[in-house]
Amino acid sequence: MGFGDLGHRRELGEVDEEDAVAALHRAIDCGVNFIDTADVYGDGKSERLIARVLKDRKERVFVATKAGRRLVPHTADGYTEENLTKFVERSLKNLEVETIDLLQLHCPPTEVYYRPEVFAALDKLVAQGKIRYYGVSVEKVEEGLKAIEYPGVRSVQIIFNIFRQRPAELFFARCREKRVAIIARVPLASGLLTGKITKDTVFPPDDHRNFNRYGQAFDRRDLCRSGF
Repeated sequence: MGFGDLGHRRELGEVDEEDAVAALHRAIDCGVNFIDTADVYGDGKSERLIARVLKDRKERVFVATKAGRRLVPHTADGYTEENLTKFVERSLKNLEVETIDLLQLHCPPTEVYYRPEVFAALDKLVAQGKIRYYGVSVEKVEEGLKAIEYPGVRSVQIIFNIFRQRPAELFFARCREKRVAIIARVPLASGLLTGKITKDTVFPPDDHRNFNRYGQAFDRRDLCRSGF
């Protein structure tokens, strides 16, 4: 997300583009073979940056992106086959690939999980070869439990770190039973667990950890995941 914020809405402070490219190359050098992004990070900038880096690599790197947050307003009614197809085709172009490895619904409204037609649309995109697998990125354990009732859901991205342990109580076991992958979201609590932040740390004005303490700019739950 930080890389995608280049030149667009910034939520983690300013990041130099060449630093972002260097970080991705270094990650791959160290054995990282999975990159998670979204179509709204920098309005596609993050996806295009990843495509730029992977052009220069021979390693097989799996890329997961997300769709749904481009909807304005962001409502369950917007999760139509037509809209999802448009979002996927845009990401295919940004990533410069023929098939997206993993597409995730991007923290959709809870009602979406109770609409089988949404997941039928994703099944159709799989059949068309536009996405290889699909999953969901959720805000709540309850949403994850509902999502994995659909047989096509292959992964769930959920907030999990030392501050947010609830998924381990029941959800992980259910995913294991259904052989659904788990992607830990903000495992370092937006940097708090890196050991680099102290009581004297001052975040830049354009860093969400500085200006969105009470959720003025976007959903407060996104900030709560940081542990601040």
